Amino acid sequence: MTTEAQVIASTEDLSQHPVISREQWVEARKALLEKEKELTRLKDRLFAECRALPWVKVEKNYVFDTATGKQSLPDLFGDKSQLIVVHFMLGPDWEQGCVGCSFGADHYDGIVVHLEHHDVAFVVASRAPLPKIEAFKKRMGWRFNWVSSYGSDFNFDYHVSFTGDEIAEGKVYYNYETQDMAIDELPGTSMFYRNPAGTIFHTYSVYARGSELVGGVYGYLDHLPKGRNENGPAHNLMDWVRHHDRYQN
Repeated sequence: MTTEAQVIASTEDLSQHPVISREQWVEARKALLEKEKELTRLKDRLFAECRALPWVKVEKNYVFDTATGKQSLPDLFGDKSQLIVVHFMLGPDWEQGCVGCSFGADHYDGIVVHLEHHDVAFVVASRAPLPKIEAFKKRMGWRFNWVSSYGSDFNFDYHVSFTGDEIAEGKVYYNYETQDMAIDELPGTSMFYRNPAGTIFHTYSVYARGSELVGGVYGYLDHLPKGRNENGPAHNLMDWVRHHDRYQN
């Protein structure tokens, strides 16, 4: 019997890859398509469970250093009801940002405009002081909103930064379990909702490889409380997406 591992291994051996007729290829592709469709349906169910998670009221008053001065967590929402905070690995003593986080950040400028026109504020946060953030941001040519949580508990409370004692012990609480690790920063994404009364709730956080589930516009929307929020006549992106230079401010 062929195991899944053997199938994966065989697909990586290009020299032994089978070559078949176009008709045979179409049949094989259609069989794979059925599995892809099932995966899509499974992801839809998973995202629905994500949005159905209970929320936690945010009680602490977090303050961030930003390019326009001190801002609280409510300030980061602007006029939106939903907020994405990407936890970018750039610690106070780091010389530059994490390579993986930087790879992800290369995608942000193009999608922020779409999120902001769909009731979602998007912010990147790091524990490095603001001047260090601004210098690295300039070096990389990014435009997205990047704030500093230096001096607050924000990164520690959302389990992406770790204390000296934790690092010395070599055990940190990350991705919802205690792990053997000796690093002061790790990546993640946290999401928040502000109700009409102004109360803020933490609705979702994802870490490690789970972050691969988010990143594009739909990847983020699927995890936010309002989901894709496509309630117009088309019930798809035609209800709201525009060329990024065609949105009405």
